[in-house]
Amino acid sequence: MTDTTDRPDISDRAAQLAARFPALHAPQYWTWGRYDAQFSTAMPPDELITNIHLVGFADGLVVLCRDDRDHWFLPGGTRESGESIESCLVRELAEEAGARLLGEPSWLGAHRCVTDNPEPYRPWQPHPEKAWLWGWAEVSVDSAPTNPDDGEQVVEVRAMEPAEARRLLVRGHEEWWGELIGLAVELRGRSSTG
Repeated sequence: MTDTTDRPDISDRAAQLAARFPALHAPQYWTWGRYDAQFSTAMPPDELITNIHLVGFADGLVVLCRDDRDHWFLPGGTRESGESIESCLVRELAEEAGARLLGEPSWLGAHRCVTDNPEPYRPWQPHPEKAWLWGWAEVSVDSAPTNPDDGEQVVEVRAMEPAEARRLLVRGHEEWWGELIGLAVELRGRSSTG
């Protein structure tokens, strides 16, 4: 992880983002995996990253997927053994959204997670600590999701206004999901003007 204490510009920026997006930066407990999770804009070490998810923008609209349980989510998922971050992202976009990257992703940050589960989720994953990486990128939705048998069964992919994406994500999750979309929109706006 990058140490920001010697670089006031980075630590000030991180503090400002934490103040603007408090739910995203608050300590969390994810009951489904028994994870204590904490978001940070600092990149975790590659070897800790087990999951990659993307706020994909298609012509300025946010791409969401809906599965057969009527659950809306951002495309992304679990890295396979030996898989690079980029390969995982490309595969997950195709599987869940029928989408492809139009440029390099920009990383928003990651949730560092620690579990008290006795076994890792997958045998090759780090344990008990791991990280979920979040990013944004321009994408094109130009095919149907491939829906592999061992993944979510996506029944709808929709590009929508960011406010609608926030509403749908928060409906089934905690408030921090909406703030994650807000952070992606803000940083995307900064990159197009900077």
